[in-house]
Amino acid sequence: MTRALPQAAVALASGTVFGFGLSLSGMLNPVRVQGFLDIFNVWDPSLAFVLGGAVLIAFVGVRIMYGLGRPAFDETFRLPATRKIDPPLVVGSALFGVGWGIGGFCPGPAVASLSVGLAQSLVFVIAMLVGMIVHDRIWRRRG
Repeated sequence: MTRALPQAAVALASGTVFGFGLSLSGMLNPVRVQGFLDIFNVWDPSLAFVLGGAVLIAFVGVRIMYGLGRPAFDETFRLPATRKIDPPLVVGSALFGVGWGIGGFCPGPAVASLSVGLAQSLVFVIAMLVGMIVHDRIWRRRG
């Protein structure tokens, strides 16, 4: 049996659990997300608990990862090569935040929300993909 089949099964299971968690937590509802981001009007702090729980789980997962020799379904862990904070990172982070605030989605929940049929999630995902393509074409020219 090839390694690709277990990798695909684990990826599908992980994505399903992730999508279910996003749905259960309310992250697929852009109005709720925008309410969380609107700290000057009617702030909805409930997603702070979701984010805090995600950070805690990620922290534990990273600590466990560092104790392992290698991942179960790959040859090596794929970690970022650099930890440098540079202008492209800062600009990209700002664009991410603006997009999250305007659209009420970040990439994972946007894709997951396609399953509930919100027209605005389709528009957001298309815009996100166009932005990725434009970025890659510009970045390729710079490199």
